[in-house]
Amino acid sequence: MSEVKVLLLRGVNVAGANRLPMPEFRQMLLEQGLQQVHTHLQSGNVVYLDPGVEGVESKITAAMKQRFGFAPPMFVMTLAEYDAILKANPYKAQGAADGAAVHTYFLASPASASAVAALSAHAANGEQILFTDKAVYLLAPNGIGRSVLAIKLESGLTMVKTARNQTSTTAIATLARTITV
Repeated sequence: MSEVKVLLLRGVNVAGANRLPMPEFRQMLLEQGLQQVHTHLQSGNVVYLDPGVEGVESKITAAMKQRFGFAPPMFVMTLAEYDAILKANPYKAQGAADGAAVHTYFLASPASASAVAALSAHAANGEQILFTDKAVYLLAPNGIGRSVLAIKLESGLTMVKTARNQTSTTAIATLARTITV
């Protein structure tokens, strides 16, 4: 059964590291059997129609290593799963006013209770944070670049994770809805 999916890569095209040209990446995904492949920005945000390709994540990883020489961590989820993560964001209203102030960190595994407590203690200057098993939601009203909490999130959460601001998460969801099943 065909299904719309969202794929988020961690750490591509950041400060010149893990260079991944999106046109070539889209072509590689099509070669793996995916359909209606679209990317958002240059940071590894992909939406596509999966016609039921078996072992698609392993195929993508192998193809990336062969073609580009690296394969960063990836998060693959159905559009319904992605939407559920976005819907659970308690800071959506603030993100609607300033999409760069609200960030969603997609998690490969839940944060430990000790990490949650330690990181929550760093919230300052109107920052707020909420942890779920699938994501961490950060409200940084003064900007993520000035947020000690955002810096601590990167080092304090040891599981694989990737973050997107609300402007990007919303745009990715909108792009995914253009795919016809």
